[in-house]
Amino acid sequence: MTQYQLEHTLMPLGGYTKDKVREIAREIGLSVANKKDSEEICFVPDNDYAGFIKERRPDEIKSGYFVDVNGNRLGRHKGIVHYTIGQRKGLGLSLGKPVYVIDIIPEKNLVVIGDEKDIFKDTLYAEDVNFIPFEKLEGEMKVTAKIRYSAKEANATIKPYENGVLVKFETPQRAITKGQSVVFYDGDIVVGGGIIK
Repeated sequence: MTQYQLEHTLMPLGGYTKDKVREIAREIGLSVANKKDSEEICFVPDNDYAGFIKERRPDEIKSGYFVDVNGNRLGRHKGIVHYTIGQRKGLGLSLGKPVYVIDIIPEKNLVVIGDEKDIFKDTLYAEDVNFIPFEKLEGEMKVTAKIRYSAKEANATIKPYENGVLVKFETPQRAITKGQSVVFYDGDIVVGGGIIK
């Protein structure tokens, strides 16, 4: 959210903790008081994203090729919706060693396979960046950053680059994924975030 939007936003739960909100919900008889937390997309049953897409857009799921980092074909995949960066299990490949999805190239319908070392990167580029405490990043800034909700914060430096920011981590991060959000922190303050390109 922009500063303008935040200035006009009312947070109805204010400073309540999740436990306190659940307690209030129990007291007034709401059935969701004991509902399990969800960190997934709520409208996708059983977290079956491929099934959700197949049901609605079956023509969009097409078989293609697994390739190595040099473009050599390794086998056929069942559609890119079935794979994610860093995935090792369920590939259906037997190459005599563990292999991982290191990239997905939708415009060519390719899933790139590599070694575990290939899924660790120390730099990413993000666009559609929004900063909370200021309008625009003017120079380098030390932050901690997360590349997914379940990731631990990691020390990084952000700096303006083209239409977004370049994020350089002190230690390589596992499975940086295009299309995911990266979020920047300064202690307890959310500095901002963007979409990994």
